[in-house]
Amino acid sequence: MQQSGIELINTMSRVSNDLAEITVAFPFGEVYSRPGLDLKSREMITLSALIVLGAWPQFKVHIKGALNSGWSKIEIEELIIQLAVYAGFPAAPNAMQAAGEVFEELEVK
Repeated sequence: MQQSGIELINTMSRVSNDLAEITVAFPFGEVYSRPGLDLKSREMITLSALIVLGAWPQFKVHIKGALNSGWSKIEIEELIIQLAVYAGFPAAPNAMQAAGEVFEELEVK
């Protein structure tokens, strides 16, 4: 079963509450709130980085964030296809599988 962002943070906080707090406070309190890029653009950058890193649990959390910030299923699929050129294989197919799991869970058509 996939963990939500909150569940991932709660799991982390059992080991290190400080790291859990930094993981939320810095990116969302400091970086995401900066002027200059809209939330949709920030999610595109984040999804791309997570694909390259192969950070699938965080990628799945940010798929939900992307959908909530206005991304469509087709846009996310196209981002993954574009990243196949730069992130390579198996990163792109793994990303598509992870995205598909989120789309299925959320019943995104």
